[in-house]
Amino acid sequence: MRIHRFLCAAVMSLCSVVPAADVWIGTSAHPLSRGIYHCTLNEQDGRLSEPTLAAAMHGPGFLARHPSLPVLYAVGGFQGEPSVVAWSIERTDTGPVLKRISAVAVGDGGATHLAVDPAGRVIVTAQYGGGSTAVFGLQPDGSLRERLQLIRHDQPSGVRPNQTRPHPHWAGFSPDGRFVFVPDLGKDRVVIYAYDPDTGTLTPHGSGRVPPGAGPRHMKFHPNGRWIYVLNENDVSVTLFDYDPTAGTMQPRQTLPAVPKERLLRERRFSGSEIRVRPDGRFVYSATRGHDTVTVFRVHPKTGNLTVVEREPVRGARPRNFGLDPSGKWLLAAGQDSHTLASFAIDEDTGELTYSQSVVPVPAPICVLIED
Repeated sequence: MRIHRFLCAAVMSLCSVVPAADVWIGTSAHPLSRGIYHCTLNEQDGRLSEPTLAAAMHGPGFLARHPSLPVLYAVGGFQGEPSVVAWSIERTDTGPVLKRISAVAVGDGGATHLAVDPAGRVIVTAQYGGGSTAVFGLQPDGSLRERLQLIRHDQPSGVRPNQTRPHPHWAGFSPDGRFVFVPDLGKDRVVIYAYDPDTGTLTPHGSGRVPPGAGPRHMKFHPNGRWIYVLNENDVSVTLFDYDPTAGTMQPRQTLPAVPKERLLRERRFSGSEIRVRPDGRFVYSATRGHDTVTVFRVHPKTGNLTVVEREPVRGARPRNFGLDPSGKWLLAAGQDSHTLASFAIDEDTGELTYSQSVVPVPAPICVLIED
C-alpha cells in the first residue's frame, strides 16, 4: 500500500511539471548590464523567472539561434572590437549556460542586427553606423569562420535628419533562403540581395520602397510567404508588401499608422522599434517607443491588410524590442529605460494582450529571444 501511494505521488509529480520556455535577453552597453541574460517563461501562466547572467559580454544587442544546433549568436563588443560571437548552449542542473566558441570582428563598426540562413551556413549582419551589410561563414559545428563579404549601402533619401546617410537596421532571409532583406532607414528602402549558398555571398537584387521619410527599421514575413510587414521607425507605421517568392520582389500595398497621427504630431519623440507576426498569421504586433505601447493589428485572411485592434501599455519605458513565444500565446515586452521585462497573454480569438502581472528586472534589455 505504501509503495502504491509512493508511485501515485511520483506520477502526479511528473504530471504537474509545467512546461517552461528559455528566454535569452540581449542588452545594450548600459553600465548596469554585464552581458546576455537568461530566464524562463512559464507557458501555463506567463510567469517569468528571475533573469540571471548567462554570459559576460559588452553590449550584446541582438541575438539569433542556429536553426539546428545548440548555438546562440550575438553582436556586440569582444576584446574591444565590434564583433559577432558564437556561444554554445550547455545544459546544467541549474539551467543553461553559454560557453564562447568563436568570435569574428565585424570590421565596419557595430552591427545592429543579425540572422542565420535556414541551412545554418552563414550569418548576415546589418551595420547601422557603418552603412553596410556583412556575411560571415559558419563551420558545420556552428562556430564562426571569416567574414566573407562586406557591402556598403549608398543613396540615402535625405528626407529626415536621420536620413543623411544609409542606415541598415535589420537583416533576414526569405523563408526559402534564396534572398536576404535589409531595411535601410536612411534609404527609405528594403534592400534585397540574392544569396548564393555555394559561395556564401550576396548580389544586389532590387529593393522595396516605403513612403518618403518613413524610415524602415524591421520586417517580418507572414507564414504564407506572400506578405511582408515592414515597421517604419520615423513615422511609426507598418507597410504591407506583396511578395513574389519566385522573382524575389516586393510591392507596397498598404501603410497604416501604429499610433494615431494626432499623437505623432504632438509627440515628436515617438519611434517604431519592433514588429512580429503571430505564428498562425492572424495578428501582427508592433512596438512604439515614447508612446510605450504594443499595437495589435488584425490580418485580413485574404488580402493581408491590417486593421488596428488595440494599443496596450507595456508596463515599462522605451520598448525597443519584444518577443512572441513559439506557441503564439505569450508576448514579452522589454523596457530598455525601465530595465524590465513584462509578460502578456495573447487572446487566441481577438489577438488582444492581457498583462499577466509578471514583470522582472533586467538591465537595459533590447532583444528578447524565446525558444521551446
